[in-house]
Amino acid sequence: MANPTETPTCELFLELLSEEIPARMQARAAEDLSRLVTEALAPLSPAEPRLFSGPRRIALALEVAGSVAASTTTERGPRESAPAQALDGFLRKHQADRASLTLENGFWVLAKQAPALAAAGLVATALPGLLRRFPWPKSMRWGAGSSFTWVRPLTRIVCLLDGVVVPFDLAEGEDDGHGLASSNLTEGHRFLSPGPVAVEGVADWQGALAARHVVADAQERRRLVESGLAALAAQEGLTVVADAGLLDEVAGLVEWPVPLIGSIGERFMDLPPEVMQVSMRVNQRYFALRTSDGHAAARFGFIANTIPRDGGAIIVAGNERVLAARFADARHFWDLDRATKLADRVAALDGVTFHAKLGTQGARALRLQVLAAHVATAIGADPVAAARAGLLAKADLTTGMVGEFPELQGVMGAYYARHDGEPEAAATAIGTHYQPRGPGDAPPAGPVSVAVALADKIDTLAGFFAIGEKPGGSGDPYALRRAALGVIRIIREHRLRLDLDALFHAAAGLYPQELATSGELALLPGFIAERLRVQLRAEGARHDVLAAVSATGHDPDLTRLLARTDAVTALLDTDDGHNLLAAAKRAANILRIEDRKDGPHGGEPDPGLMTLAEERDLDAALNRALPAIETALAAEDYVDAMTAMASLRVPLDLFFDKVTVNADEPAVRRNRLRLLARTRDTLTRIADFTAL
Repeated sequence: MANPTETPTCELFLELLSEEIPARMQARAAEDLSRLVTEALAPLSPAEPRLFSGPRRIALALEVAGSVAASTTTERGPRESAPAQALDGFLRKHQADRASLTLENGFWVLAKQAPALAAAGLVATALPGLLRRFPWPKSMRWGAGSSFTWVRPLTRIVCLLDGVVVPFDLAEGEDDGHGLASSNLTEGHRFLSPGPVAVEGVADWQGALAARHVVADAQERRRLVESGLAALAAQEGLTVVADAGLLDEVAGLVEWPVPLIGSIGERFMDLPPEVMQVSMRVNQRYFALRTSDGHAAARFGFIANTIPRDGGAIIVAGNERVLAARFADARHFWDLDRATKLADRVAALDGVTFHAKLGTQGARALRLQVLAAHVATAIGADPVAAARAGLLAKADLTTGMVGEFPELQGVMGAYYARHDGEPEAAATAIGTHYQPRGPGDAPPAGPVSVAVALADKIDTLAGFFAIGEKPGGSGDPYALRRAALGVIRIIREHRLRLDLDALFHAAAGLYPQELATSGELALLPGFIAERLRVQLRAEGARHDVLAAVSATGHDPDLTRLLARTDAVTALLDTDDGHNLLAAAKRAANILRIEDRKDGPHGGEPDPGLMTLAEERDLDAALNRALPAIETALAAEDYVDAMTAMASLRVPLDLFFDKVTVNADEPAVRRNRLRLLARTRDTLTRIADFTAL
């Protein structure tokens, strides 16, 4: 067993400076660096890691012990009576001789002495190999003389322990590692402050970089980008369209963020605002701006990575020209797409594959036409408008605009449908049928939109389950979990009364016979139930109550199922519910044990064998409660059902307090067990309380 002694801690600082790192890789790389260094230096008890990432560098600062103290470890070997070969093998494994062994309780024991090891030595030994196996998603080789790879050419390594350089290099045999070796030299901004600068630690490094036009902290750069653009926009009475992903990306593209605002030509302002925003975001990493009334502004924001001498006039003019060219391309697609009606594009969907085993988007459009009308009828929406929207929902996949910007699927379909004079309800449904796209996205609102969105997701789920492509583990290549959560959210937020089993059956029936009869479709109700439990868990709700209610029988109506779940949850939050739960579990446990002996103990209990008042009182309470529960459940009045069930609390408590279930007389015992079985069966009309 090791016996290290405590040593003072030191600050270890490591910076890896390179050519430009893709923004999407920076944060993960800093996390990987922290993880790998922490693992490699575990004997030094690393703590308090501080991570830095940016366009040209990843860095790490952490506290480590100054050394690993000398220690003694013991290894137990073979028994004294073991063959000589076993002992020889043990000695070879530990590179020891017989003189190092002692006998303890009949076993050979080896005491191994580990000398003290300075932190600098351990760091210098660990880092070269760590950097050579660094897990970049993509890496490259450069120059000659080395097989060392990095995401982009690595130019400098700073490695300091309490301000002192930890010397090591990346050479490995004849591989010169590009001549890279640790030092205390870093660099500031490539253009504003070129050249090396010596640093002594993380605080000095941050200060030196800030003085040389580099904001080292990624979150600080993000804050500067966001606040700088917001301030410039506010000066003109505008706001920046929220885009967290773009903020993260731009913060990874610049070291010294300088916000600027440019103008959009009036000739482009009749383009759909979504087109303008996506074009700016995807092609140029520009930020869209809005006027106070929420309309698209004829201005755009962007971030420069330099300090312009002319206030930014030349940079702004250049970016305005680039954006004008991008918008000219968008204008071309916009005008060209509108020349062909959306309805005339449906035939072209026969040439677009949905999935190799599920056919084309053309076949899917015909399915959605039928299924959307079916769902609309079920929820009281206009089936004609829903059918039209279902038929046209995927037609924009053949347009040039969606080909250029796939993010605009559905959105462009709505614009083109309105241009073609399609009913507004159908156009809106086309534009929102992908919603909700994620947790932060709202479900569609209008009845027709709801019907088409549900049809789209139900068709997807039925199809992929029919071909056996259900999600497994963390893999979900067809986003079926998202589709299921979308169905659940739409139903919950609109409190829809739908038989999901019937809808899945209807969706499956629109596929070819071999898919419509697939046994895998039987897994869909369980998949939806599991997604519902996941959602409740994420909301902090009692997902175990849902499981307990579901255990009494499958309910394809999620709204009814959740209403029962909410009622049981409310009851369990009361004293009556708490005590009733305990009594229900006690009854179930007794019956489980006794049923193994001579059960089951079904049938009606005999009042003539009830010798105690508490037995008769419980029987009378059950006689009153059961009809009341049945009536309330039939009327879907779950509050009344819970009230009737709560009335059993007192007689059940008294029964367990005064009555010995396993009476000496066999007939009395059987009768009392029947009374408990009746109690259990009454309670499980609501939920299986043993599952809680």
